[in-house]
Amino acid sequence: MLPGPVRKLRDLLNTYLEPEQVATVLRAYEVGAEAHKGQKRRSGEAYIFHPIAVAQILAGMRMDHQTITAAILHDTVEDTPLEQEDLEREFGEEVARLVDGVTKLDKMKFRTRREADAESFRKLLLAMSRDLRVIFIKLADRLHNMRTISHMSSGARQRISSETLDIYAPIAERLGMNALKEELEELGFANLYPNRHRVISRRVARLGGKRQEIIDGISAELKKRLSEAGIPCRVEGRTKTPYSIYCKMRDKSLTYKDVTDLFAFRIITHSEPHCYQALGVAHSIYQPKPGSFKDYIALPKPNGYQSLHTVLNTRFQVPVELQIRTEEMDLVAEKGAAAHWLYKAAPDRSTAVRAREWLLKLVDTQYRSTDSTEFLDTAKSELFPDEIFVFTPHGKIIDLKAESTALDFAYAIHTDVGNQAVGARIDKHRMPLSTRLENGQMVEILTEDGTTPQPEWLEFVVTSKARTAIRSHLKNLEQADSVAIGDRLLDQALQRRGSSLEKISQRRVERYLSKLGLERLEDLLIRIARGDMLAKVAAHKMLPLTQRHRSEDDTATSLTIGGTEGSAITYAICCHPIPGDPIMGYLSPGKGIVIHRQRCPNVPGLRKNHADRCLEVTWEPLTKGQFQVLLKLLTINGPGVLASVSSTLGQVGANIDRVEQKESTRETATLMFVLSVKDRTQLARVMRRLRRNPNVMRVSREMA
Repeated sequence: MLPGPVRKLRDLLNTYLEPEQVATVLRAYEVGAEAHKGQKRRSGEAYIFHPIAVAQILAGMRMDHQTITAAILHDTVEDTPLEQEDLEREFGEEVARLVDGVTKLDKMKFRTRREADAESFRKLLLAMSRDLRVIFIKLADRLHNMRTISHMSSGARQRISSETLDIYAPIAERLGMNALKEELEELGFANLYPNRHRVISRRVARLGGKRQEIIDGISAELKKRLSEAGIPCRVEGRTKTPYSIYCKMRDKSLTYKDVTDLFAFRIITHSEPHCYQALGVAHSIYQPKPGSFKDYIALPKPNGYQSLHTVLNTRFQVPVELQIRTEEMDLVAEKGAAAHWLYKAAPDRSTAVRAREWLLKLVDTQYRSTDSTEFLDTAKSELFPDEIFVFTPHGKIIDLKAESTALDFAYAIHTDVGNQAVGARIDKHRMPLSTRLENGQMVEILTEDGTTPQPEWLEFVVTSKARTAIRSHLKNLEQADSVAIGDRLLDQALQRRGSSLEKISQRRVERYLSKLGLERLEDLLIRIARGDMLAKVAAHKMLPLTQRHRSEDDTATSLTIGGTEGSAITYAICCHPIPGDPIMGYLSPGKGIVIHRQRCPNVPGLRKNHADRCLEVTWEPLTKGQFQVLLKLLTINGPGVLASVSSTLGQVGANIDRVEQKESTRETATLMFVLSVKDRTQLARVMRRLRRNPNVMRVSREMA
């Protein structure tokens, strides 16, 4: 013998589901009852009757049998010995996936607005759900919890009610589920602000018989005139809810007496033309309030809601709100996104359902014989196209632009975290910083002291915060490098005249900077390093008059470089200098020092035409970093040759930056490789190894 609530659910399901589908639901009850055996709610009632009540709410929405089944089982994985695999084996993958979705949502705890503001949390719940039916189950679960909240402690009632008003009621509204939204709002309001709810409810109740008289009188007048006009319809009237009155008072800073439109009426008719005809009839009976008309049929709300709105001044000396819509619009207004399943359950009502996609910038989408999966996938893909929501290891929600990477996430946490990032764990798996993130992932950033942003990071980050932070750091780094190089160049220029920066008075330096319009010595050093000013000119101007005409000492030390100077020094792509090559430097205006091989064909012209910008430069004994070199290979033209050459290069630790086939014949191919090597010593090993490769006929180092 089935318990009363289960029989009631069964009878409701029999009105729209197939017998075998109802049998599946009843089997879910048996499994759930056994799993929850011995568990009680705070009311003392057996726990199983909570999921049965949730299923009853969803059955009232005419949800499909998988949703009803999952609703009955929605707490089993979390609170009983049953496993996900058990549900999948017994009820199929779809039901198991729905239960898993609800379980995951339950683990997301709303804590404080500071940690996860309500709007982000609402978006997260929607975006996280791969199947909207998960949200429907969660909303029904919350509704039943609110209906039975009196058994909770005062503190718990406050917390749960706040969650309901901040998160769950707005989700229901966003999905267009108006009836569910209103009940959540009323229950939340009554428990969060019991005194305010009580006062407003009493004020509304004082209208007493007059309230019913107004509703009956206006309804009768509308029905009579609409019938005379030949417009098929039904008319509904009600007093506005205490919560809607409270919101109007709060949002517009009104007293209760200032809230005039306490009554709401609805005309539900058959077609759009009937709606506009009914509006004309209503306006002929009662004078409309100026500026109150809104046409949500021609321009629906983002959640798909359609209706005509107007406010009327009536003979009862109270304005009333009037909504006019079709039966289909009314269904969407009350059930929202869930109306899709109701139409599926009653196909005779509409063979082609036009569903206004909520949050879709008012775009109409036609669904012809669309199954649930297609509907959900389409709606989901458009829900939040420009945002994703991910978690920190501590459960904080971070919202990012779509296509954001783990590095974008790192900078969203803190600039220092981004600057020192070396990798990420995404759902506990080690992944590179360039990995694109997806909704709901848990991301942990791995950092390392001494790590600094790299220029290539700019190629894959998408958020403005990350880009700004990386560019700022690189710019500061570039300036620091430039200051160091400028300091060395200026000091060398002063040494050639038997002086140094330390020997020049601070007053003389400041006077010179003032003439140049510069505030700091660092600004001058940056200009020297970038080639905008010659060090010898600056040295000449900074020296006392007695020292300016002193001849330069040609034995002064040359500039030494070690590959750690950053962007202050660049290496010419015309000759690709590497440590061990005889080199010289050219101060290129705006670019800084460009290093050339002394054998570079461009060097004679630079020395002849820009001698004052040419510098003596040598390598430090120990250089760091990788330097590019250009090699030309003449190889046999055949399959596998490139792979063979690449393998040889890998064996000697040379990284291939670029490869290009210049020309080929039937027998030979000419390949140009740009490689990264440490110095000439490694280059010599590379070339020796390549010459041993049977596919390589000739190897030479080239100028570009």
